[in-house]
Amino acid sequence: MSVTTVQAARTVPQITTREVTAPRQTKRWMDWVVTTDHKKIGIMYLVTTFVFFFLGGVEALMMRVQLSEPNNTLLSGERFNQLVTLHGTTMVFLFVVPVMAGFANYFVPLMIGARDMAFPRLNALSYWLLLLGGIVFYLTLFYHPPEAGWWSYPPLSEIQYSPSGGQDAWIFLIHLTGISSLLGAINFYATIVNMRAPGMSWGRLPLFVWAILIYAVLLIIALPPVAAAVTMLLTDRHFGTHWFDPTAHGSPVLWQHLFWFFGHPEVYIMILPGFGIISEVIPVFSRKPFFGYKAVAASTAVIAFLATLVWAHHMFASP
Repeated sequence: MSVTTVQAARTVPQITTREVTAPRQTKRWMDWVVTTDHKKIGIMYLVTTFVFFFLGGVEALMMRVQLSEPNNTLLSGERFNQLVTLHGTTMVFLFVVPVMAGFANYFVPLMIGARDMAFPRLNALSYWLLLLGGIVFYLTLFYHPPEAGWWSYPPLSEIQYSPSGGQDAWIFLIHLTGISSLLGAINFYATIVNMRAPGMSWGRLPLFVWAILIYAVLLIIALPPVAAAVTMLLTDRHFGTHWFDPTAHGSPVLWQHLFWFFGHPEVYIMILPGFGIISEVIPVFSRKPFFGYKAVAASTAVIAFLATLVWAHHMFASP
């Protein structure tokens, strides 16, 4: 061994086990809190929405028990109205719409060959807005829940008839869940349009992905009017406007138009992804290719188009 080699060996620092440290492990629950992985976010959506589904079911059970016999005193009239509002709002805004986002978050990137959603952080924000809105809404149980129904028709939802903060919490929930769904819809649209794997043409998209694409478009169309409606209701309640006050040349019917322009497409926002799931499951277990692929994809789009035109039939039963 030469002198130069010996000197070089002496200058190389010796690595010992004391100097080697393993990477710091984050807590398992913290991994879920900060995650942007579409699978984990999809699982969190599903777990959260089914928790709200359970709460909505308990509320429905209490109402049915109250109605099970005459002169039942389980619930007062005021509490019954509150449960009607809590149940309806929970099922529509905290279960029906976001539960499909849970399935879509988990499966859409896998089905189109994408590594993740187009905007992973926006995806995480969508989930946390949903959870925040639900928590704030259910905190009203500890002071005064809203009691104007899940549709909150004026003038019943105006401050003269619903002075409690529960109605404002309802407005806050609609805003947060609306923003959550809108951000999620934009994310789904961008992902499906721009991040398909090579060779994944429009004619090869799974029918579930078609359903989620149309679901996203419906959300983008239907959510802004109801967001405008609840904002107008908020200004009526606290800033002296009279959008829906008939005694000051306002129009309660305007609320009905704005609300049901969302409310009717929401039926198809709920059911079209369900059709997409069935369209994937049945061919697999029947071991037969899907018949009429193009017709089903096209009819799904036509259903969505018609859904935006016929909201007025909900108003026939309006008081």
